[in-house]
Amino acid sequence: MIVTVVSMPGVTITRTDVPAARERLAAGTPAAETFLLVDVELPEDAPAPETPIADQLGLHDEELDWFGRQGEAARAEFLGDRAAFVVPVVHGDAIAHLHVVVTERFLATVHRGQAGLARSLTAALRHERPDDTVAVLFLLLQEALDTFRRAAVQALLECEELEDDMFENRRLEQVYRLARLRRRSALLHHSLRPYLQAIDEILTRRMMSPTFPEDRQRRAQGFQTAGRLVLADVESLQDATRRAFASYSSLVAGEQNGVINRLAIVSVIFLPLTFITGFFGMNFTFLTNRLETRDEFWLLAVGLQVAVLLGSLYVLHRTRVWRRLLDED
Repeated sequence: MIVTVVSMPGVTITRTDVPAARERLAAGTPAAETFLLVDVELPEDAPAPETPIADQLGLHDEELDWFGRQGEAARAEFLGDRAAFVVPVVHGDAIAHLHVVVTERFLATVHRGQAGLARSLTAALRHERPDDTVAVLFLLLQEALDTFRRAAVQALLECEELEDDMFENRRLEQVYRLARLRRRSALLHHSLRPYLQAIDEILTRRMMSPTFPEDRQRRAQGFQTAGRLVLADVESLQDATRRAFASYSSLVAGEQNGVINRLAIVSVIFLPLTFITGFFGMNFTFLTNRLETRDEFWLLAVGLQVAVLLGSLYVLHRTRVWRRLLDED
């Protein structure tokens, strides 16, 4: 378990352990510090601790028993003097969840593995210099939202390149890549949509309160607008994958139509020949007793087939089937 403590306003980063972080949270913020940020990183495959993370950090609250527990769904709720969130974050090809508890004095986060936002959040803190933990919270929420935006845009560009490549040279592996992108878009949408719905509900209720500060209202409205834009990017990715699958199906259908047309041409040529061969191959009295000379043989066996072949080619030429096939190629 790795614990990182960031003190503001100087953005002082300290690596410590859970007992030391608990003492810092319990002691309050010194005069030189405005608030504290505590980030707890758990091993990815570590079992659930016997003592809840909230109790280990001194956050004794029965409503925070889920804090740090694996498998929690996205949530957003106010708990009196504190707010708690489970924020989805895109981490590689998977979706990780960042647990957040914020008060006026500190902001604590828990995550498993390297799925946290410590590096990007620290850079944002040094650039933005927020005044309180609520401003830090919105920075963190925005950073998590940006991971979805970057993942959606990257997948969308890959889908467009793949669609262009299909028209140049269609290959079977493109189907698997499209399926992977479609699964990726479904994963992003499935993770982002419930989270935005939950956080919109709680922010809307807070903004309706007359005691909610105006600067926090602006931050909340900005986050809601950004969330809708990111959701639109994810839905655009879903539409692009559907369109790419439709394009691939159209290309396959076009090739199958060309094959069917070629088989039809072969049938027009060889079906009459097959009929003539089968007819004169039957052993009945007229053929065996009457057709005895060589001239009759060449006339019926060869000449009739040549005439039928020329007639078939003439029909194909008049209907311009050849030209249509050449144009399609």
